Amino acid sequence: MKNDENLKVALAQISPVWLNKSGTLNKIKDFVIQAGKQECDLVIFGEGLLPGYPFWLSLANGAEFNSAVHKEIHAHYVRNSIQVEKGELDELCAIAKENSIAIYLGMIERAHNRGGHSLYCSLVYIDNLGKIQSVHRKLQPTYEERLTWAPGDGNGLQVHPLKDFSVGGLNCWENWMPLARTALQGLGENLHVAVWPGSENNTRDITRFIAKESRSFVISVSGLMRIEDFPKNTPHLEKIIKNAPDVLANGGSCIAGPDGEWIVEPIIDKEGLFVHSLNINRVLEERQNFDGAGHYSRPDITRLTVNRERQSIIDLENEQF
Repeated sequence: MKNDENLKVALAQISPVWLNKSGTLNKIKDFVIQAGKQECDLVIFGEGLLPGYPFWLSLANGAEFNSAVHKEIHAHYVRNSIQVEKGELDELCAIAKENSIAIYLGMIERAHNRGGHSLYCSLVYIDNLGKIQSVHRKLQPTYEERLTWAPGDGNGLQVHPLKDFSVGGLNCWENWMPLARTALQGLGENLHVAVWPGSENNTRDITRFIAKESRSFVISVSGLMRIEDFPKNTPHLEKIIKNAPDVLANGGSCIAGPDGEWIVEPIIDKEGLFVHSLNINRVLEERQNFDGAGHYSRPDITRLTVNRERQSIIDLENEQF
């Protein structure tokens, strides 16, 4: 008899094989398999983990215009980004199906329907049948990220059924956007996934705040990045690491309950798979006195309009993807 009230989740706090698509994918697959062996229902990876966060922008004067150095690094980043339409996640999807596990994965997407050359910081959801159900492109890259990532759209503002839960997710500082959170809450989200490049400074406060606001479980998952994680064959590596600290991303993955209290406090400087079970009844208990999208809302006074159309510069009648 199924126990759909409980959800076993795995927080994969790992470093990428930085800007190496195949190496990072192999590492991700290994961790999905590990989570599957522990009979987890969901495994989550940090923002832009595949193939890595663009640390060079703040370390090596990324705003320098028309720089040959930054053009070369960017081209390397593009070559190692993910083209979903070309089947580059197919093997990962097959592993998800084989292990009956859902995946939230932060990745850098090279979007076919936007010309195939611009990059998006995307959060992909693969269900436990191995099907890609949504690819959420970060609505607004933050500060220096705009030098390499394009702004996304509302198509991926979706929630997905998983046992008795409804799961949704946002990238990094999108989690500070109240209307983006409201869109997911209004769709019935009760397990919120927040992915980050890696810093307890980001996760420590907002994880509990979102949980208390939404009366949902909130899982923040971050990556790790240390000086030794930069591959030696990275273009212009000496310029990138010249002013880099020893630790660029220290993790901070954590879980808050629907009452805003810690279930798992931020995990610092540890790589691994961190597993915990959640029970949907905790959500039902906390929604008794407050439900911001339900009995405590006033749609006759304030309402949110969400445009979930996938944006493209052209409309094709016989689109292939």
